[in-house]
Amino acid sequence: DPEQIKNMSSVSRDLGIPGKNCGTIIVKAEELGNCRESVLMQFCGNKLDKKDFFGKSDPFLVFYRSNEDGTFTICHKTEVVKNTLDPVWQAFKIPVRALCNGDYDRSIKIEVYDWDRDGGHDYIGEFSTSYRELSKGQSQFTVWEVLNPKKKKKKKKYLNSGTVSEFLTRSSSLINEKKFQRRTKENNTCNPSQPTSLHYMSPYHLNAYALALRAVGEIIQDYDSDKLFPALGFGAKLPPDGHVSHEFPLNGNPENPYCSGIEGVLEAYYQSLKSVRLYGPTYFSPVINHVARYASLVKDGSEYFILLIISDGVISDMAQTKESIVNASSLPMSIIIVGVGPAEFDEMIELDGDEVRISSRGRFAERDIVQFVPFRDYIDPRGNHILSMARLAKDVLAEIPDQFLQYMRSRCIKPQHLSHSSSSKPPSTLVHPLQTQI
Repeated sequence: DPEQIKNMSSVSRDLGIPGKNCGTIIVKAEELGNCRESVLMQFCGNKLDKKDFFGKSDPFLVFYRSNEDGTFTICHKTEVVKNTLDPVWQAFKIPVRALCNGDYDRSIKIEVYDWDRDGGHDYIGEFSTSYRELSKGQSQFTVWEVLNPKKKKKKKKYLNSGTVSEFLTRSSSLINEKKFQRRTKENNTCNPSQPTSLHYMSPYHLNAYALALRAVGEIIQDYDSDKLFPALGFGAKLPPDGHVSHEFPLNGNPENPYCSGIEGVLEAYYQSLKSVRLYGPTYFSPVINHVARYASLVKDGSEYFILLIISDGVISDMAQTKESIVNASSLPMSIIIVGVGPAEFDEMIELDGDEVRISSRGRFAERDIVQFVPFRDYIDPRGNHILSMARLAKDVLAEIPDQFLQYMRSRCIKPQHLSHSSSSKPPSTLVHPLQTQI
């Protein structure tokens, strides 16, 4: 009787045939709230526990809504991402009523499992949140620690079983369902006015590009005498005719692309976001060649160039980029790449060359000049951005001194007295904060 279920909230009945018990069925009822929102969400994992003997893990997420009696009911499962400890799950849309029945502060439990073919999925860990927290600020920097209570009890030094990050949250009224479905990937990821974009210009916090730029740039700028930096962007359509460029000045001045200090670079970055339209494909080689042209003019060791590239990891000219790096490896320059966003950074790791020296057309790089770090590894789940950005800057710059000394020693160049002679600049740092995933 539906009315009986409504009045009692929960009804249980035994299942079976005479003489045989086949279990119990429990029916629970809760009055639906008047909430017509749906939400589009996307999550990625980082450094989850390895569960498979011959591989890594095959992670998936299970979402539970909490009931009024304190129990939990499954409301969504993600797809399985095979053989990775850093999964990126597909975006999914779910009614807010299914998550929390319109109660924004109701607990939502999310469990992480490693998929097994036999159905005995291995438990990795869990975390709890709420819809209010999920939608707070529409921020792509929300990170949760995945905790395994049994491991935490057994191991004194246990920290977590990895982290899960939410980098896309977009709510929509079901009344506007068709309009909601028509939102394209370009709108979600490339439009700086959208919270789902890595370039989102929030009035409350810096986006990933700006955070990485400030963390690394504020260290680098102290090694540049005049603190004037040419800042270039690539992967955008430029006004007035909308032509695609992979090497344009952020300040809009081709004759003088210099910005005063890192704050000047940030200001130029934000201004450019208002005038250009982010667009692919993405090419790294033009900006590498740009710096290499200036570095090739310096033979006496009086200058050393550092190219900082902030990227979401998608490269459309991998072969040309490798060749540019191999050519630049004989020049007085280093390349720092900071990867932002949830993408797999396999190409970035390959360019780093720590394990296998990068090569192109049978030629190997003379020396390792690339240092890559993924920005997401430095997002503090407790929100301590100062400490996490200090760690980022430390690791990003870790290889620069050795790369500098290796070049100078290979050319038998000894330290010289500071000279005030004319420079072959663009000065020692070229910053590219304008690259996006299409």
